[in-house]
Amino acid sequence: MELLDESLVPEAARGVKREARRFAEDVVRPNAARHFREGTYPTDVVDDASDAGLVGVEISPEYGGRGSSLLEALAVTEELFRADAGIGMAIQGRSFGAEILEAYGTESQKRTRLPPIAAGEQFTGVAISEPGTGSDLAGMTTAAERDGDEWVIDGEKYWIGNGVDADWLTVYARTDDDPTDRHSNHSLFVVPTDSPGFDAEHIPEKIGMRASQQAQIRFDGCRVPAENLVGEEGAGFRMIAEFFDHGRVLAGGHGLGLAAAAIEETRSFVEDREAFGRPIGGFQAVQHELADARTEFESARALTWRAA
Repeated sequence: MELLDESLVPEAARGVKREARRFAEDVVRPNAARHFREGTYPTDVVDDASDAGLVGVEISPEYGGRGSSLLEALAVTEELFRADAGIGMAIQGRSFGAEILEAYGTESQKRTRLPPIAAGEQFTGVAISEPGTGSDLAGMTTAAERDGDEWVIDGEKYWIGNGVDADWLTVYARTDDDPTDRHSNHSLFVVPTDSPGFDAEHIPEKIGMRASQQAQIRFDGCRVPAENLVGEEGAGFRMIAEFFDHGRVLAGGHGLGLAAAAIEETRSFVEDREAFGRPIGGFQAVQHELADARTEFESARALTWRAA
């Protein structure tokens, strides 16, 4: 039973899908149980993924990436997440937010920050969510105040991928407090993680996706140069909203990979597990459950690929 077949995948995305599948089967899957059990970051696997051209796939060739389309990125995503969601998240998270900088950053920012990400020499992340506000973009309270030729950031972020180990983060912060226009009060900044006033610690013991790492971050008078502003001041809400629109397609790929693995594992189990002298997969009640799962999966996959 092949759930992630190529029937919905455009011809242009099939090559990288096959690359991702080979990598997932040969490298991700054999290491998945160990990293889940130990809760350790899969540095070796992520480095291998970078060498295989599966990290930062959407970064333009101009900055050292392969310039993959959203369709190609989705093809990679569903394969990696079928093999292991935690490692898949770690691989994708290594370049998380690079798309923001490429779309809205200055040429200097892009040429300085993107090539090391594409080459696997550095990795990054996006700091948006906060304790008590989740991802309510208009309600974030972490603030940045202009002080001469610097921005000073104060506040707290939570559940930030790569928050401890990233070389730099794209940070979402409040730069105005206009109650009449809640969508123009926030901006984006490139914040190197070695900046004074930046402190991050791992969030331990997650139930799932244990190979990926998230952090709690505190900004206490964290200073960054004025040129680290990404795009226009006050345009952060719009930029992140567009980034989320893009990312929701890939999040759909996360779910497809997880669902495919769950259905395939269930199918294997019911074919082997016996009751009353025969495999339980032969019972109609079990078949109904599998049929419903397959129907919902195929509907979700068709919708996700159409959105891409």
